[in-house]
Order: sequence, then structure tokens, then C-alpha cells
Amino acid sequence: MSFAPDIVERLARARSDLRMGVPVVITGDGRGILALAAETLNAQRLADLKELEKHIILAITARRAETLKARVYDQDIARILVPADADLSWVRGVANPDDDLRVPMKGPLASERNGPANLHRATVALAKSAQLLPATIIVNLSDPEDFALHHGLTSLCANLAAPHLLASSPVHPVVQAKLPMALSGSGRLHIFRPEDGGEEHYVIEVGRPLRDQPVLTRLHSACFTGDVLGSLKCDCGPQLHAALTQMGTAGEGILLYLNQEGRGIGLANKMRAYSLQNQGFDTVQANHRLGFEDDERDFQIGAKILKGMGFSKVRLLTNNPRKITMMTNSGLTVTERVPLKVGENAHNRAYLATKAMKSGHLL
Repeated sequence: MSFAPDIVERLARARSDLRMGVPVVITGDGRGILALAAETLNAQRLADLKELEKHIILAITARRAETLKARVYDQDIARILVPADADLSWVRGVANPDDDLRVPMKGPLASERNGPANLHRATVALAKSAQLLPATIIVNLSDPEDFALHHGLTSLCANLAAPHLLASSPVHPVVQAKLPMALSGSGRLHIFRPEDGGEEHYVIEVGRPLRDQPVLTRLHSACFTGDVLGSLKCDCGPQLHAALTQMGTAGEGILLYLNQEGRGIGLANKMRAYSLQNQGFDTVQANHRLGFEDDERDFQIGAKILKGMGFSKVRLLTNNPRKITMMTNSGLTVTERVPLKVGENAHNRAYLATKAMKSGHLL
């Protein structure tokens, strides 16, 4: 019998710790490091790191390194050497692109090129999964397990954690109930909860669609600004309303409302991207400057939910070919792509053009 947390539960703890500015210990292959998220680092913890170890690394993604003109020796990440006199503003300036145009020269930045980078890579992936800026500040530890125990820190084995950081968590149904809706008529709202402590996802089932027939389906990513506030910067709100209306007219349908705000980077980082767009960058360039890929969403979550509900064939309401590919790769049959072209206006015209040109959306 053991009440100790397993690796998935430890990962949930580690995400929470990083968001609060608490360090975590990462081990693997006979080595160990202490890591903090650059975004939540404070001056005292930075001073403590310098007292603990002179050799300090700031790990960032290759996307962010490209913006900073820093050398990348580890494929998808760069290990930046932190100067001895670096203060908190220096760390945040490298991690966060807010003032890139005001202070374009961050360097010269020297990159570590010796030794393995797998532990550093794990910390960046962990910060990203916590919806923080993908940048971590790191020092080596000579006795990581004792250090973690002495300071009461969460300790993770990188080799055990890696598969869970790369794969979406299994989700399970929690509850469902009838819900009358203005746009689609009567339906049911289903709540699904992931095992890893992440945000819940929702399914709106309109009517009573047959499980052995292709069902009109929409994979809709949460958009607080568009769905709730009626933002004109995107087409998300009109797409949501049009999909529900179309399902109501058809008498049935499935709308999966997936909590993957801002193409999977979270609302705070989405607002950072908006701030960069106000400086003249398009949506893809903004994501890259923040250190993210064009699209960090995992639509396989939706496929798992659909299969769990008994559906195997869908008529997919989408303009995004990537959703079709992910559905197909996850074992679902997409019998038809149903276009959903609504919501273009003067404020989002350039945004939609970027989606078509750089992300392949069929607009």
C-alpha cells in the first residue's frame, strides 16, 4: 500500500509549483537540476540561485532563440549562459518579448553547447504545459534527491515524465444534464475531466445523434475574448454561434468545447501575443517571439472524447485541414468537411489572411 503520488500527480504538483514561483528538481541519467520558471522568478530566489551555484542556465525554445539571435546547439531549445551580474530584469527581458522593440539588443548571448540537454528540455516542456512562458532558469545539483527532500521540493524523473508531457491526458466523463439553448434548442451538456489535473472539457450534444451514423461535429477551442466578450479580433464567437445554429437546424450535432485557449498557450500568453500584434507582428510571428509554435493545441483530446461517446464517423465543421488529419490519425472517419466561413470584419481581416497563408486554413 502506498499513498505517494505517481508521476502524473507529481507533474500536476510541479506545474502548480512553477506557477507559484517554487522551484522543482528534475533528475535523470545520474544527474539532477533545480529549475524555476523565468516568468514567476523573483529577485530573492535569483539571489539564492547565485549563492547556490555560479553556473546558471536560462533555457528557452529555439523559436525564442531565433528572435534573440542566440545560438541553438540542442535542436529545439537553447541553453543561455546567465552572466554573473544579470538581475531579474535581464532574465525577464530574455524570456519575455514585451520590450523587444524598445530594447532590441539583449546580448551578446552565449549558449551552452557541452553536455546533454534532456533535463533542460523537460523543464521547458513543463513550463509550457503550465501555460507559462517557455523559459526556465536552471542550476546543477550534486545531490538532487537529498536537496529536494531537505527543501520540501517536488522531484521528477525526466525519463518517466517525458511521455506524459508529450501525450494528452486520458479524459473521463464526470456528469451530464439537459440544457435548453437559444441557438440550438434542447440538448445535453457533458463534462469531461482529464487525469492530469488539467482543465475540464465540455461536450454539447444537440438532439440525439445516432452513434452508427456520421454526426455533424465541431471542435471548438475556448476563446474567452471571442466567445464571451464578442472580440472582433478573431472569428471564434461567430463560428461558435453559427455551429450551434446549424446543429439546431439539423436537429442534432456534437460541439466539443476544448479548453485550449489561444491555440493552446493559455489566455495570459494569448494576451501577450495580442500585445505583440499591436506592435505590428502577425499571429504566427507573435507566437514564435513568445517561444511557442504556431499552434500548440492537441485535437486528439476531442477524438478520444468522441470515441468514448460511441462515435466513429463525423461530418466536421471546420476550415482547418489539421483537424481533419488529427481526427483521421486518431481512428475517426471524416466523411465530409463542412465549411464554416463566418465572422470576417475589418478588425480581423489580416488575422484571417494569416491563418489562410501560414496555417493552411481554407478561407
